[in-house]
Amino acid sequence: MSDRQTPSTRDRFHVFRPLQTRWMDTDVYGHVNNVIHYSLFDTAVNGWLMEEGLLDPRTSDSYGLVVETGCRYFAELRFPDLVTAGLRIGKLGNSSVRFEIGLFANDDQTAAAEGFFVHVYVRRDTHRPTAIDGKRRAAFEALMDDTAHRPG
Repeated sequence: MSDRQTPSTRDRFHVFRPLQTRWMDTDVYGHVNNVIHYSLFDTAVNGWLMEEGLLDPRTSDSYGLVVETGCRYFAELRFPDLVTAGLRIGKLGNSSVRFEIGLFANDDQTAAAEGFFVHVYVRRDTHRPTAIDGKRRAAFEALMDDTAHRPG
C-alpha cells in the first residue's frame, strides 16, 4: 500500500491562470525542470494578487513573504504545453495564508503537479507580521478550499 496522494482535479480550484511553458524550461530529459514548477506557482499567485488589486510590489503597505513551500509531482510537463494554474486557499490565519496551486497540462483534468506557498504578511516599513486586511481577507476567503474537509 502506498501513501502517495492522488492528484487533484480542476473542480477543486476556484481561479485559473493560463501559463505558457518555454523552450528554456525543459531539461536534458525533455520535461519541464522541477525548479520551473515553483516559478509557475509564483507567477500564478502574484499575478492573481496584482490583478485583484491586493498587491503592488512597489507601494503596498504590506506584502506576503514566502516562509514555506512544497511540491508534489504526478506527471511530466513539457514544452510547448499550455499550463493552467488552479488556485485555492488551504488555510487562512491572522497574518498568514496558504496558497495551494495545481498545474494542469493543456486540457488535462488532473493536476500534473501540486504545490503550496505559505505567505506571512509583513508591514513594508517594519518587516514585522501584520494582520491580513479586510479586502485581502475577503478575497482569500472567497478562494478557500471548501472540499478539503469533505469525507473522501
